Amino acid sequence: MLSFLRRTLGRRSARKAAERARLREAQRANTHIPAAGDTKNIITCRVSLLDGTDVSVDLPKKAKGEELFDQIMYHLDIVEKDYFGLRFMDSAQVPHWLDVTKSIKKQVKIGPPYCLHMRVKFYSSEPNNLHEELTSALLRSHLSETLSSRLECPFDVAVELAAFSLQAELGDCDPAEHSLDLVSEFRFVPEQTEEMEVAIYNGWKECRGQSPAQAEINYLNKAKWLEMYGVDMHMVKARDGNEYSLGLTPTGVLTLCFWPKITRLDFKKNKLTLVVVEDDEQGKEQEHTFVFRLDHPKACKHLWKCAVEHHAFFRLRGPVQKGSARSGFIRMGSRFRYSGKTEYQTTKANKARRSTSFERRPSRRYSRRTMQNRGVCGTHNNGVSPSKETKPSHSRPPWSAVPVSSPPSAQSSVEIETLPRSPGGSQSEKRRQFLQSYGLFTVHN
Repeated sequence: MLSFLRRTLGRRSARKAAERARLREAQRANTHIPAAGDTKNIITCRVSLLDGTDVSVDLPKKAKGEELFDQIMYHLDIVEKDYFGLRFMDSAQVPHWLDVTKSIKKQVKIGPPYCLHMRVKFYSSEPNNLHEELTSALLRSHLSETLSSRLECPFDVAVELAAFSLQAELGDCDPAEHSLDLVSEFRFVPEQTEEMEVAIYNGWKECRGQSPAQAEINYLNKAKWLEMYGVDMHMVKARDGNEYSLGLTPTGVLTLCFWPKITRLDFKKNKLTLVVVEDDEQGKEQEHTFVFRLDHPKACKHLWKCAVEHHAFFRLRGPVQKGSARSGFIRMGSRFRYSGKTEYQTTKANKARRSTSFERRPSRRYSRRTMQNRGVCGTHNNGVSPSKETKPSHSRPPWSAVPVSSPPSAQSSVEIETLPRSPGGSQSEKRRQFLQSYGLFTVHN
């Protein structure tokens, strides 16, 4: 009898504690989406959006990832939703994309509340095929943040991209209203010099007449030619024991091969096997096997799943249909398949948003560099972009790196984004070093 009372009272107290935690989480978030119907058996998910704000969503306990993802997309009124995804971290600090076909509780083990981050999952391989301004605005905004922190970019390209960003956010440059000091409030690249700000200001003037939507498409069309545009990087160890950055792109695996050349891709524990077929000097096909090791089996499976999704999204016209659950009593390997729409299907869809207008998210602002604390910079070069080798003036006092007005940051200590490129030479040089470790590259004297 006592054990029965303890179990009963314990369950009641646990339910009350979970309800109190859910209410606290809902009050802490910027927006709360309550569950419909019975509120007894629900879970609370907290999603950090691209602009840094949080949304708290109540769902049934057995809800699948699709219900949460659709709630977020409906809340943001995003139609081309397959470019985005929800990401979470497991106990081993390995990032995962939320599988829309599986239960949330079976995937996200840390919670409640179950914390996820909205991220760009796929970057458009052809921005002109995007139908919605909102999609291109979100991609441009996220790319701008990546460019200012991790994405490497030549000087002239960075200037042009920054000019497009200013045109999209502020409109036409009016010298009477917009001074050169205004450019210093934005951080377009990590090492932003006064000479670059002058070039950006002059480039902004040349964008006069472009609407925000045109400027964003021009930004994406310029950014898509960058070497690291839309690359999903993963750190792996090759046969020589050195670490390499293995990048998944719309066309294939960075520094290695294209998707049509890959004949087999599988994993076992923390080992990923990649089989590539290439033509030799005589035109005969040769099969090469690459074996990579990762630090954790879950990281290996995550890389494999990302590769499967990238291949399906960019290369196929429609996702591969899953076989019947009763097709075989004995099953070998993972049952995972990409379940969303492909890029081909997304570009052919013609679904309208609920509203015809939206508010573009402003970039983070920093303290302004005024004319008083500017050093001697090349303001007399008539707007000619300086070379890459231009050194910043040492007489220039550094400006404050503290933002003066910015939305709440979505960054956290466990959030993993695209990894920076490993130090070294160009991609061809890295490919040569990588193939040498497998004995597939020889030097001819």
